[in-house]
Amino acid sequence: MADPTPGRPGLRIYAPPVYRHHWDGARWSTRTGDTPTAAYACPCGQTSTASGPRAVAALVAEYDAHKSACTGKPAAPTEERAAA
Repeated sequence: MADPTPGRPGLRIYAPPVYRHHWDGARWSTRTGDTPTAAYACPCGQTSTASGPRAVAALVAEYDAHKSACTGKPAAPTEERAAA
């Protein structure tokens, strides 16, 4: 699944399952799971990514805070010709 973009905003979280030993009643192998990752994009142009359990949790909190305060409109350019 592709990361969100300002044209296709939202939050994407990949949280792999935790694998356990096959003798404990589950049908999972003993190999370790992958690292969780997350990414978000807002229509205003803000994007961010994270990797690891704590960073993903912080990114989700950041996304919630941004989403509640954002108007969804792109920020006015402050550089080059469009700023004039």
